[in-house]
Amino acid sequence: MEQPQHFDPKDFRQALGMFATGVTIVTTTAPDGTPVGVTANSFNSVSIDPPLVLWSLAKNARSLEAFTSGAHWNVHILAQEQEALSNLFARAGEDKFGQQQLEPGVSDAPLLPGCSARFQCKTMFQYDGGDHTIFVGEVLSYDRTQRPPLLYVTGQYALASRKALAVSTEPQADTAASLYSENLLGYLLGRAHYQFLGGIRAQLNERGLSDADFFVLSLLSVRAPLAGADIAAHIAYTGIDVGAVLLQQLCDRGLLQKKERDAYVLTFSGRDSILHVIAAAKAEEADVVERMGEAEAALLRNLLKQFIRVTDPGLPKLWTAPVSQ
Repeated sequence: MEQPQHFDPKDFRQALGMFATGVTIVTTTAPDGTPVGVTANSFNSVSIDPPLVLWSLAKNARSLEAFTSGAHWNVHILAQEQEALSNLFARAGEDKFGQQQLEPGVSDAPLLPGCSARFQCKTMFQYDGGDHTIFVGEVLSYDRTQRPPLLYVTGQYALASRKALAVSTEPQADTAASLYSENLLGYLLGRAHYQFLGGIRAQLNERGLSDADFFVLSLLSVRAPLAGADIAAHIAYTGIDVGAVLLQQLCDRGLLQKKERDAYVLTFSGRDSILHVIAAAKAEEADVVERMGEAEAALLRNLLKQFIRVTDPGLPKLWTAPVSQ
């Protein structure tokens, strides 16, 4: 008879963590009427007919009695923007439902909104599963949305995206002998930027705005007043030298106003111009997201933020308020 191996618990947990899972919050109501909820990634399907699902809860969990004594529980598959909600329900000793807007369900188990999918269940079986109790439930009702799900892998959150067998900007191209490849990040980032900018070029031209004008007005729509030197520092990464001549031209056109201490703000005309351009940019983005898909767009945003963070040479922060001296 084979003897069971003795695994290092930490290493075994890390090995299990290589399996990507969704993230769920499972809720029920305690016998005294208190709402109870926990974050879990042990959810799985059991059967389609009858509709059965399962999940497991550690035997040392404070909420175990509520789930073992309750007849109903709800499984919420979290959407990718619900990371904070996952963290909240993963912590012990906090009021998890104080700020939650609940929806009515088929039982008194709490039903959270905004998820990728939800399954309202009644307990069918409970099994001993080592240091966990396994719950098998019959699905009484379910609903789903188009919100991409939140994933969990190797101990951290991840985003879901469809993977194509091969992705190329020019599927028929032969690039084997080319020194300049479409796989260069610089090429991909640059082409994507200019193609997107091309989508709002008509709006820029209609208002007589150059790329430099657009960058300055966009910056001042986020933070103002800013001194000329600060404007130049914020836009330095574009390769455009924003000097006094450009800023004076924008003032002469009635788009900027120079305040005391060499600080600039948008005029009414300047704000109106940039609002129209930003509206066009948001419409262009919505069209791209519709064609690309919400999951891929969210993944792209996440990857671009990481790229910006690791390549940031120390540019001024745009959305972080400066520390008062």
